[in-house]
Amino acid sequence: MASSGAELRRRGKWGAAGEIGGGDAPEAQKPCSPSIPDLQPGTFWLTRLVLLRSTAFIYCVAFLVAYHQNKALIGDRGLLPCKLYLEDVKRYAKGKVNLDALSYAPTVFWFLDWSNMDAALDGVALGGLALSAFVLITACANMVLMATLWTLYLSLVNVGQIWYSFGWESQLLETGFLGIFLCPLWTLSRLPKNTPPSRIIIWAYRWLIFRIMLGAGLIKIRGDRCWRALTCMNYHYETQPVPNPIAYYMHRSPEGFHQFETLFNHVIELPVPFLLFLGRRLCILHGLLQILFQVRSSMTTWHNGTTREGAKSAAFQQCIIFYNLL
Repeated sequence: MASSGAELRRRGKWGAAGEIGGGDAPEAQKPCSPSIPDLQPGTFWLTRLVLLRSTAFIYCVAFLVAYHQNKALIGDRGLLPCKLYLEDVKRYAKGKVNLDALSYAPTVFWFLDWSNMDAALDGVALGGLALSAFVLITACANMVLMATLWTLYLSLVNVGQIWYSFGWESQLLETGFLGIFLCPLWTLSRLPKNTPPSRIIIWAYRWLIFRIMLGAGLIKIRGDRCWRALTCMNYHYETQPVPNPIAYYMHRSPEGFHQFETLFNHVIELPVPFLLFLGRRLCILHGLLQILFQVRSSMTTWHNGTTREGAKSAAFQQCIIFYNLL
């Protein structure tokens, strides 16, 4: 059957197999099949990478603070020696390191030498610092490594007594636990680009941020009456733990400005968290408002690691900012 004129002209130019004189057609003239991009939408690859490094950064801060402060707080000559605390728990468990003791205070210190608790505390802190620094620098991790980091920090929290009773500790442990499931099981290579995480983990992170912010707003409303009267910011700056020079000028602002600050705080912590569940555009708006709120909070306080609460606060704020940017 005779070919059409256009088909004959095409074959006359390229040959029956799309060739001239047996050679390949020029690259620009070859028909191109649609290429598959390396980064598929919905894989959350970049988000996971940044979130993994953010979590590692928080661990770095936490273990570094533990290395510098724990000997004075819970060491052999500390204010509340953890050795005495573990001995009390052991007596409660009938003098044995059994299931009752492990469930009451799950920590690796049960299996370490108590004769030099300072060295044990330093070993756990430096081990956690080295592992978290590795994840932060290389962005490579697996479930085993992240579970080890979580176990080491859980061990410190469960012997830290009052010093580790702040909300930042439980938030870090929950964030670190979720981070275990962002990684492959064994390999230490970077996260695969075309393998999305479980939707359960994605929503678990969103639920974490939602609970933190909404809980912070509700406890203010239910607590001091000044939050309902919009007067708390009138004296906040002179009572915060480590104010910086900006706090001096913020404290001297007009009363109307302080009322606006308190109202803005309520808006960010009460209705805004619900935007997380109302689609991508409103979720991005939630992220921008959270960034503005966290930057404003960080501008008036020294977060230089001089206090455990300040260090954890700064680190967790950075994690929230990184999450909402992506």
